[in-house]
Amino acid sequence: MKRLLRYGRNFYVATGVGLLVWMLAFDANDLFAQFRNWWTLRDLEESKAFYQSAIKRVQNQRKLVLGTDQLREKYARERYLMKKPTEDVYVLVDENNEPIEKQ
Repeated sequence: MKRLLRYGRNFYVATGVGLLVWMLAFDANDLFAQFRNWWTLRDLEESKAFYQSAIKRVQNQRKLVLGTDQLREKYARERYLMKKPTEDVYVLVDENNEPIEKQ
């Protein structure tokens, strides 16, 4: 105990401990704020990955639609179930409710 008190009286040790406590608990960038920022960054990176995959999916659909007139008509018939007044449209789907494509 006397040893700790002797070190505690030293100006440099007391200043260093005070600075350490200030940085860990009271500063604007304390440990809690760093953890919160890290968690937010992790969530943002997950949403970034989701939106990048959504962008790729939309770009692929765009290539489908902006192709020839026949591709545009095929896309409209399959996606939006458009039809001529004198015909019926049947869409075959799998168990995930996704249209089955001819290969």
